[in-house]
Amino acid sequence: MNSEKKCAGCGVVLQDENVLQEGYTTSLDNDICQRCFRMKNYGEYQVVTKSNDEYLSILKSVGETKDLVLYITDLLNLDKDLDEVRNYISNKMILVLNKKDALPKSVKEAKLIKYIEDKGLHFEEIIVVSVSKNYNIDYLLKRIKYHQTSKNVYAVGHTNVGKSSLINKLIKNYSDKTQELTMSALPSTTLNTVNIEINDYLTLIDTPGLVDTGSILNYVDPKMTKKISPVKEIKPKTYQLRRNQSIVIEDLVRIDYVEGEKNSFTLYASNSLRVKRFLNASNKDDLKNLNKVTYHVKYGEDLVINGLGFIKIVNKAVVDVYIDKNVDTFMRKSLI
Repeated sequence: MNSEKKCAGCGVVLQDENVLQEGYTTSLDNDICQRCFRMKNYGEYQVVTKSNDEYLSILKSVGETKDLVLYITDLLNLDKDLDEVRNYISNKMILVLNKKDALPKSVKEAKLIKYIEDKGLHFEEIIVVSVSKNYNIDYLLKRIKYHQTSKNVYAVGHTNVGKSSLINKLIKNYSDKTQELTMSALPSTTLNTVNIEINDYLTLIDTPGLVDTGSILNYVDPKMTKKISPVKEIKPKTYQLRRNQSIVIEDLVRIDYVEGEKNSFTLYASNSLRVKRFLNASNKDDLKNLNKVTYHVKYGEDLVINGLGFIKIVNKAVVDVYIDKNVDTFMRKSLI
């Protein structure tokens, strides 16, 4: 039977009738669904496909409140349009730049904040954190307390930015609750809103991550997803390329240097990814069957590969990028 009881891990309504439907549990006395149980205990991931319309309706309902919102994003994969969330939510908002630990220690926090401020976007504050290193978590809680308009504070953002990880850290640090949200490097882990009472003055509400259809994570298998997601500080790899040379990342993307003087290409992506360099690209056909996009690069720009990371290109250039037609790539002013 169905109940009104929700899974404490992903927020879906629990039911014990259909093992093939979301929310299945062997007993309604359980606190989590079978899917979350198997993810937590065995690392098994069951794909659940939900439309962004469902997620957007949840965002719109958040926008109907006056509550403070934490908009969480991943520093390695900053959203192309950080202002898009304002289409649904006009609430007071703190931008939380997560996964500082993935970027090299030499990258200064103040520079990251100024990079966002220069875009002219409106947030109450911009706070850089690292959940895995427990960095700035105390400060974040203090600023939540300062800005909150009620006991409820919502966490929103795309999939895989670390929303559930951040909330679990806040539970561990500041609450005596034993509840834990299900975490995974894979998309669509949280399926509905989940309320977590941290203390008498704060209830955090996790929301399902918006599925970024342009992210490479949607088009690779679970093994590659884990490889793409960095587990420790990135060691940037710099390649000095001349015209007609290439770099190839796994079997995922190929970048051909088509036009320009000798140039520096620095890759900011997971250390686990295998990278090849072709000194004579015209003799190699690897990945040329993929969709090609040509970019005319200005001085000091990043080539962003959605979900994988970015490549800092120092000088002007023309590059051809071969990648799955569903994966977004774009140029931006250099982050670092």
